[in-house]
Amino acid sequence: MQIRLAVISNAGGSGKTTLSVHLAYDLAKRKYNVALLDLDPQGSLTLFCGLNPPEPEQTLAGVLKDQFDGVWPLTPCWSQYTNNVVVCQGGMVLTQTADELVLHKRGAYLLADCLTDYPLAQDVVIFDCPATLGPLPLMALAACTHIIIPVQLEPKSIQGAAHLLEWYYYHCKHLRLNPTPEILGFVPNQYDVRRSTHRQMLAGLPEQLQQMKIRAFPAIRDSAEFVNASGQGLPLHLYRPSHPAKDDFKETTSHIVTLIGKPKTNKKTK
Repeated sequence: MQIRLAVISNAGGSGKTTLSVHLAYDLAKRKYNVALLDLDPQGSLTLFCGLNPPEPEQTLAGVLKDQFDGVWPLTPCWSQYTNNVVVCQGGMVLTQTADELVLHKRGAYLLADCLTDYPLAQDVVIFDCPATLGPLPLMALAACTHIIIPVQLEPKSIQGAAHLLEWYYYHCKHLRLNPTPEILGFVPNQYDVRRSTHRQMLAGLPEQLQQMKIRAFPAIRDSAEFVNASGQGLPLHLYRPSHPAKDDFKETTSHIVTLIGKPKTNKKTK
């Protein structure tokens, strides 16, 4: 089955794009084909994937126009290392798109409609959402099969995640999503073992989530090398292959793989 994974958080700096990029590369290494869709007006995937800024019509905003012809503007990334990852870029033009979605008769369902009418062939489609609970994440919710929630180990971020869960349950019911997108789990991010608050919150998070039958994935450690890697447009695997933090994504990737089954295509990863 194709997994459509929405990476959603209503907190800035929670590591949504970092998680999206590293899951995509991890999956590509395992011979799965991945499409990254950037729903963020900041266009973070353009930076993190080392791509040139796109023209407005070559972004996801062009896909969401009523006159979309079915040709997705997909740009290969890290092509020196893999043939398995493409990106549909975002950018500031999505700010206007978000305003238009509010008035569109199919606004919340527009991305799902595009994926139904003009399906993507990839095994996994990852939606990198903005740090809001506005029209763009709502559209991702209606289009996805699963959501994953990166969260910082800070009280404000945990409280924000609780609000996000309320938003999720309300809109799944309000939009009559059937089947309801499954919450894949929470990914604690920017974990600093030297901070007692981080250690305490990480220790207590699985029990809190278990009450709601939600998985807590292993934490992604805090490292300046993630920033350095993104500045070079690379995942950590390629920027610093020996860095241990690259392995923090393995369990999350493995769980996604169990949901997909075997890759649909057999393109070789370089």
